[in-house]
Amino acid sequence: MQPSDVKALLEARLEDCEFHIQGEGCNFQVIAVSEVFDGLSPVKRQQLIYGALTEEIASGAVHAVSIKTYTPAQWASAPENVSSRSQGA
Repeated sequence: MQPSDVKALLEARLEDCEFHIQGEGCNFQVIAVSEVFDGLSPVKRQQLIYGALTEEIASGAVHAVSIKTYTPAQWASAPENVSSRSQGA
C-alpha cells in the first residue's frame, strides 16, 4: 500500500479533512487537519482516524499507524506544517 492509497481511503471516509501521509509498505504516519477535531480529546481524534482504517488494519494492509491531528488553527503553527514556516520566512 502506498501513502496515496491511504490518503484516498481516508478522504473517501472522512469528509472535510486534509491529510498528509508518509510511509511505505504497511507502516504510515498520518497527519489530519480538520475543524471536526475542535473540542475532541486526543483519544477521540485518533479513534476517528483508526475507525476509518479499520478494514485495512484488520486485513494487515495497514500494520502500524502514527497519527497526529490538528484543527486548522493548530495546524497553522504546527512544526510539521512546512508551508506555514516558509510563508513566514
